[in-house]
Amino acid sequence: MSDTVKVAKGENKIAAYAKREIGRVLALASLVVIFVFFTIMRPVFASWENVSDGILMSTVVIGLMAIGTTFVIITGGIDLSIGTTTALVAVIVGKLVQGLGLNVWAGILVGILIGGICGVINGLLITILKLPPFIATLATMKAAQGLALIISDLKPVMFTADVKGWDAIATGNIIPNFPNGALILFVGAIIGSIILNKTVIGRYTFAIGSNQAATQLSGVKVNAWIVAIYGLGGLYVGMAAVVLTSRLGSARPDLGLGYELEAIAAVIIGGTSLLGGKGTISGTIIGALIMSVLINGLRILELQQEWQYVITGIVIVLAVWGDNVRRRKTGEIS
Repeated sequence: MSDTVKVAKGENKIAAYAKREIGRVLALASLVVIFVFFTIMRPVFASWENVSDGILMSTVVIGLMAIGTTFVIITGGIDLSIGTTTALVAVIVGKLVQGLGLNVWAGILVGILIGGICGVINGLLITILKLPPFIATLATMKAAQGLALIISDLKPVMFTADVKGWDAIATGNIIPNFPNGALILFVGAIIGSIILNKTVIGRYTFAIGSNQAATQLSGVKVNAWIVAIYGLGGLYVGMAAVVLTSRLGSARPDLGLGYELEAIAAVIIGGTSLLGGKGTISGTIIGALIMSVLINGLRILELQQEWQYVITGIVIVLAVWGDNVRRRKTGEIS
């Protein structure tokens, strides 16, 4: 093989890599620009106290939910139930921890498992009943909301001082000056990235999202893997619920309402395509940070909340539009 051919192939690989990573690069550049802008406007924005307690801690719950949602969206699916599932898991964990006197580790395990079960139910509705993901998860969203209200008896479940160490799950400091909640998020992101890029379930996640029919014809049990992927997303939702109750010290039946939209927005902003077949965990974390930095910065600028919603909506529209433009240029959509 001539040197010219080798160089040409190398350039093609670089070009392909650049096209594949452009969404994540643009998201990272946007994060830096937004952070610098708010720092210039209000220097206190860049203080470690605001970064750790304001930005990182507000990213944790949405970030964990978004990691699980990344797997779902890469398959070409959607999960609208993650917000109310968070409330349901939080209420159940609160009742069990308080009623049975479970320790911290048992409570965490229960929360993660219940979240996983909820995810599996979504997967079964989609694969066995052949419901579109939007409809299936819309149904479970309403069901979870109702169950959270019934189980809690319309009252918040308080985590009393008898549950030793529960508050430390989110607000403690294994690493000095670094909240445990943020540490959980980054460990969860690393685990999610390894699963997505180095395991069978990760490979099938991309395969299903790229071409589900071809994947099925190749002998892959697509339905079983879809259930597993939704279950995996549910595990992250369960962990998000545990962290949220730890941070608040209570579990309210209305907890998590609207969180699903913020998590989905973080995934899209991070470069994952709604059409499936493309996405990264690191991009999702960047997207979640963009959401938190934007909201935190607007609050520091004392912008009215209604305008915060407007600006956040504009950012989401721009992210989806940018994804469509990129995919047209690369020939993925016409």
